[in-house]
Amino acid sequence: MQEPSRSRKKSRITSLDIAHRAGVSQATVSRVLAGSPLVNAETRRRVEHAVKELNYKVDRHASSLRTQRAGTLALLLFEDPTSDDSHINPFFLSMLGSITRACARHGHDLLVSFQQLSDDWHADYEDSMKADGLILLGYGDYLAYEAKLAQLVAQGTHFVRWGHVWPDQPGVTIGCDNHAGGLLVGRHLREAGRQRVAFVGHASERFPEFYARYRGCDAALRETGAGMRPELQVDADSTEQAGYDATCALLARGLRFDALFAASDLIAIGAMHALQDAGLRIPEDVAVVGFDGTSMARSANPPLSTVVQDTSKAGELLVQALLQQVRGQPAQGLMLQPTLEVRASSGG
Repeated sequence: MQEPSRSRKKSRITSLDIAHRAGVSQATVSRVLAGSPLVNAETRRRVEHAVKELNYKVDRHASSLRTQRAGTLALLLFEDPTSDDSHINPFFLSMLGSITRACARHGHDLLVSFQQLSDDWHADYEDSMKADGLILLGYGDYLAYEAKLAQLVAQGTHFVRWGHVWPDQPGVTIGCDNHAGGLLVGRHLREAGRQRVAFVGHASERFPEFYARYRGCDAALRETGAGMRPELQVDADSTEQAGYDATCALLARGLRFDALFAASDLIAIGAMHALQDAGLRIPEDVAVVGFDGTSMARSANPPLSTVVQDTSKAGELLVQALLQQVRGQPAQGLMLQPTLEVRASSGG
C-alpha cells in the first residue's frame, strides 16, 4: 500500500499562498503581479521574494479572463527592402532584441508581426484579444500613414511608436532627438575643417526623422558660416543600394564636396562604395558620417563614424509607455539624446 504522502498529488501554489508567505492580502499580490504602481517598494519586494521562494507561476489564461487582457503586446514591424531576405533594417534588429527583453521583464509575451505600409495594419488587435496594445516600428513616409495613427486613437487602441516626436501627433511616440544628432555631425565635420557637406537621404516633412537630421547639420554649419547647400542633397531610402545610387547621381552633378552626411548607416555604406568606385579616398577626399549606430558601421571599410541611438533604453521606454496606457495611466512621448562615435571614415 502506497504511503498517503506519495499518493497525494502535489497541490498547486496559488496567489493566496504567496499572500500568506509575504504577510499581505491576496489583492496586494494581484496588484504586484499586475505591475501596479500603487504598491510601495518594501511590500513589492516581499511579494516578489515569496513568488521566487515558492516558484509561483502565473496562470496567464486565467489572468486574462479576469482582467480581459491578453498578457501579450504586439510588435508591428514594417518591412524594408534589404540586400538579404530579412527585410529588416539592421537598426530595428537591435531594437527588437531590447523590446523582447523589456516585455519579459514586465511579464508579457511579445507577438511579432511583419507588415507592409499598404496593409490594413491598423485593424483592431485588442478587440480580438490578440494583444493588449501595439508597438509600431519602421521608417517610411509619415504623411502616408498619419491617418491610420489617427484611426488607432479614434478606436481606442493602445499603441506607441518609435519615430520623430513633434507636437499634436496622434498617439504616443518615443524617438531620438534627430536634430541634436545632426548638430553633432555638423560640428564634428566643421571642426575637421570640412567646408562643403553633402546630404544623402530625404529632406522633407514627409520623412521627419531624416529631415531633422539634415536641419541639425545645417544649423551647426551656420554657426560659423554657410549651411548645407540644396544642390548637394539627394533623396534616398534607407538601403545600401539607394545610398549607392544616390551618391552616383550626386557625383554626376560634377559639384565639389569634401564631406557626406548620410541619413542612415545603410545609406552611408552604399555611399562609401560609390565614392570608392569613383576613385575617391575616404576620409582624405570625402569624410563620411552615418546615423543609427548599427553593428555594420564598425565593420565597414573604413569603419564608419555614426550617430548612435540608444536602442536598449528605447526598447524599455516603448514597453513602459505602452503598459502605462494598458493600465489606464497617462503616457507621454519623449526624445532620447544621441551620441556620436567618430571612426576612420571621418578622420577619427
